[in-house]
Amino acid sequence: YGFINTCLKSLVVEKYGEETWEKLRLQAGVQDSFLTFEVYKDEITMQLVDKACKVLGVPADIVLREFGKYFFEFCKRSGYDHMLRTLGGNLYEFIENLDALHSYLSLSYQASFGFGCVCFFPQEMNAPSFRVEKNEDGSMHLHYYSDRRGLCHIVPGIIGAAALDFFNIEISMKIVNQTEEEERTGKKEHIVFLVTQTPLFPCKERNDFSSSSQCLGDSEKQIENQLNKEELEKARNAIRDRGNSVCPVKKSHWKTLRGIITLGKGKLLRGFDPVYPKSLWIDTKTFCNGLPFHMVFDKELKVKQAGVSIQKIVPGIQTMGICLDQYFRIIHPEVPFTISSIQKFINSQFVFQTRREMMPESWKERPMLELRGQMMWMESLQCMLYLCSPLLRTLHELEERQMHIADIAPHDVTRDLILLNQQRLAEMELSNQLERKKEELRILSKHLEEEKKKTEALLYAMLPQHVANQLKEGKRVEAGEFKECTILFSDVVTFTNICAQCEPIQIVLMLNSMYLRFDRLTTVHDVYKVETIGDAYMVVGGVPVPVPTHAERVANFALGMIMAAKGVKNPVSGNPIQIRVGIHTGPVLAGVVGEKMPRYCLFGDTVNIASRMESHGVPSKIHLSSSAYQCLKNKNFEITERGEIEVKGKGKMHTYFLIRNKSATENEIMGRP
Repeated sequence: YGFINTCLKSLVVEKYGEETWEKLRLQAGVQDSFLTFEVYKDEITMQLVDKACKVLGVPADIVLREFGKYFFEFCKRSGYDHMLRTLGGNLYEFIENLDALHSYLSLSYQASFGFGCVCFFPQEMNAPSFRVEKNEDGSMHLHYYSDRRGLCHIVPGIIGAAALDFFNIEISMKIVNQTEEEERTGKKEHIVFLVTQTPLFPCKERNDFSSSSQCLGDSEKQIENQLNKEELEKARNAIRDRGNSVCPVKKSHWKTLRGIITLGKGKLLRGFDPVYPKSLWIDTKTFCNGLPFHMVFDKELKVKQAGVSIQKIVPGIQTMGICLDQYFRIIHPEVPFTISSIQKFINSQFVFQTRREMMPESWKERPMLELRGQMMWMESLQCMLYLCSPLLRTLHELEERQMHIADIAPHDVTRDLILLNQQRLAEMELSNQLERKKEELRILSKHLEEEKKKTEALLYAMLPQHVANQLKEGKRVEAGEFKECTILFSDVVTFTNICAQCEPIQIVLMLNSMYLRFDRLTTVHDVYKVETIGDAYMVVGGVPVPVPTHAERVANFALGMIMAAKGVKNPVSGNPIQIRVGIHTGPVLAGVVGEKMPRYCLFGDTVNIASRMESHGVPSKIHLSSSAYQCLKNKNFEITERGEIEVKGKGKMHTYFLIRNKSATENEIMGRP
């Protein structure tokens, strides 16, 4: 399920940031988000774990252990807190019932994920399985089975987090055996952990424990006077058992004493001894009718007794003494159908499935019936009792097998589970649809944001950014006066002749090649491109943002234009084109003109003079007015005097040529590394 991958993403984002997750997922080649109830391939999760190790530079066992801890917290935050907390009263019971949790999840979901396995798995695949054994010294051996190799390090992370959170104990888990075992059907990774634990008592209770040691001795004497020897021995055993329990309860000695105070006629409050009748007060017929789904079989798997519903569905079972494995196969846990294997996994829930070849003709086209329940070994009879119920998740599954609610005993909660699960599946489907819609909206929002960025980039190419932002907000952009700025014009020498001798497409390609080079230089030198008309190119420095270095920026840009033009070929001669460049410094008025296609335009005599500098210029030269010269003369530029020239509409003007920048290299001018 996507729940697992979502958890892994959440861990990386929370601990290492969005950028690390983005890098990790791109390397793994997976999508950015996962639907909770969507089934994904194992390879996706494996890829994420593998890339996480490489990107973070952390060994796999540490990554998996940390993921295990985080997965536990993620499950709690996702609404599984109460379900996990009620699995057992101590760590032993908690682990012992993990397989039961998997079984529940398989009922609740079309596919289920494993608590203790990073992967999800459809119903036809196998969940990880746990088997726990107590040792005399209070430690445990935890057996972990999985057909996904290399993920065992998740288990210490999960179990350690659960032990600390639920039972206030710290544990250490060490792998003592790692094999590929065949005692279960098919080869599986079988890891054996040695689990040792240390209770964590609050400081107050530790002090109470030490200060009350004397009182404890006195209290024991009083209890001895009240209890007979047999009851005292039971009380002591109860205390000893609690002391050696897998998960010691955090209680002071006074609380322990209160637990063994007698009530009534010498009966212990916390001690319990069941009372059994001398003979069983139920006849065989009532037992088989009251428990319609049960079977009793001996060491040779010969059926000794069966409930009426099982007899009805599998008539062959009515032949007492028939071997059970002829009619059923074990689906979970995946063990051989022998009494020794069943005894080894007796704490697990067992799922049986009928064999199609042994079923009546009416069942040939139906899905096979599955039974789920617990095994109980009866030592006195040397027989195994299998108390079970039909493993049915929905009304649809019930109908497929042509069964009815009435076939299930009234006391069997499977009846309620089927009905409740039907409602739950409907809610899950609705939740899944909402999640899909949410994901679709997220993707649409992402695409919209990308398109918005493209639109803004296009708008910012036409107008200065602050002007464009004002227009987007619906504000009116007032014209602004700039006391001093530097304007540049350029054009292509003999452009009219080139146009007369070339195809239009050749002219377009030539201008596009030239303007791409010039546009890049505007970014390098931070000048504003005002417009292009035909072969004319106009830029300004100091507008729309006033800067004191406007003249130097435009001068360096002009030098770059001359160099860049050498890379553009004349389509007629094949030689590099030549351009004229004119520069003038002075005041301007700037503002937005038009509404349908608004343009940011410059007005004033400064624009006219800059244009005259270009038109009266010399090919491959940068023509400066006297005001531009005054701004550049002490700025490390090499400038030569041209002298007085007649300028149309302006009369005589003293002008100059810009040669080079003495302090900048060609690569710096061109913005090359």
